[in-house]
Amino acid sequence: METGVPGLSMIKGDIPTHQLAALYKPMIGFTVQGTKILSIGERSTTMEGPSYYVLPVHVPATASVHSDCDGRPYMSLGLELNQNVLQSLLRDLPEDLIPTASEHFFAACEIDIEFMEAWLRLLRLTKTSRDIPALAPAYEREILYRVLMGPHGWYLRQLGLRESNFSRISQTVKWLRDNYTRPIDIGEMASKSGMAINTFHRQFKRATGLSPIQFQKQLRLLEARNLIAFEGSAVASAAYQVGYQSPSQFNREYSRFFGSSPARDTEKLRLIESARD
Repeated sequence: METGVPGLSMIKGDIPTHQLAALYKPMIGFTVQGTKILSIGERSTTMEGPSYYVLPVHVPATASVHSDCDGRPYMSLGLELNQNVLQSLLRDLPEDLIPTASEHFFAACEIDIEFMEAWLRLLRLTKTSRDIPALAPAYEREILYRVLMGPHGWYLRQLGLRESNFSRISQTVKWLRDNYTRPIDIGEMASKSGMAINTFHRQFKRATGLSPIQFQKQLRLLEARNLIAFEGSAVASAAYQVGYQSPSQFNREYSRFFGSSPARDTEKLRLIESARD
């Protein structure tokens, strides 16, 4: 649910698994209690509260959430990454203050008391909406600062630098989101990013956890699922709409990604939605 504070959202309780298969926005996530298991590509990461994680670019992902060991419901906060705030903050920070790259990306990071208090100050603004315009930007800036000074600060810094490879990959990701139905030419994409093909492929996977082809494929499958389950499109029609030329290939890849065929998956999703209504 949205909180009234720009960019800040809250999740609490049980969440149907299908709602956690999505294109995740660039964000900082704070797992307050319980556990979230986030799967990006072939890698699954356990986010056990209290901890935080960073998604610097849009990524297709699947996830599941679980109560904590005492049975308390899963709870988390998410703050969308604001590129303007990040770039402004980077101008005020000496480059040598930001830690070097960590080997473990898409990982849960320990959260200390000072960082928790920054989140708490931001969350408390939901009770005093008149203070949001004046105070939310300061608290958001503090949260970004503490991430920049943490294990994933280097990645966040690279995202904020317009000419970095990471920033160029972010632009490629944006293009793929807008053009996922079109065939892609890796050589052309690499050239537009100013990189050799091998470098581009390596940097893309480092930023997203997926190859460009995998990224496009998962975007297509997520969109097709919405078309079939919630807009009433026929399976073959949805496959063609998102860019597949072969319905049989679409069925195979859909079943592999979501764990069941389009027909069975749609039946399950509609049962869940009708039960909630």
